[in-house]
Amino acid sequence: MSKIAALLTSRLIVVASASHVFAQEAAASAANGLEVELDSLAPSEKGYMMTFVALNNLAAPISKISFEIAFFNDKNAVEQVTVLDFRDLPQGKKRVRQFELPNVKCESVTRLLINDAPVCAGPAAGECMKGLVTRSQVSIPFEG
Repeated sequence: MSKIAALLTSRLIVVASASHVFAQEAAASAANGLEVELDSLAPSEKGYMMTFVALNNLAAPISKISFEIAFFNDKNAVEQVTVLDFRDLPQGKKRVRQFELPNVKCESVTRLLINDAPVCAGPAAGECMKGLVTRSQVSIPFEG
């Protein structure tokens, strides 16, 4: 019985160690990339108001960045794709960006996806999407 307990204990230690390594890798990725959080969604006079909080953890400031965002409907189909200009993102600082989208009904959006960063001035090519971390403070998933 003690051999079985020892074997199970050693396997639990291995699993715990692996979990710790994966958590460290995820934290390192966020510490070296961009973090974009969907903070709120609200109906507006023209359609849909979206608020994001962005943090630039890259090694360089971003003088201009835009994200191509896909909106999915309740049938999991792309309803609309648009490019949002997040302007500049200084290194190590959070920035709030709001966008009003006309002709978008809040109730029809079930998921958002950052498809690409067509403009990313400042960091090396490809760095804006590499290590991108997305989060959502609302019930709608936000992916990157």
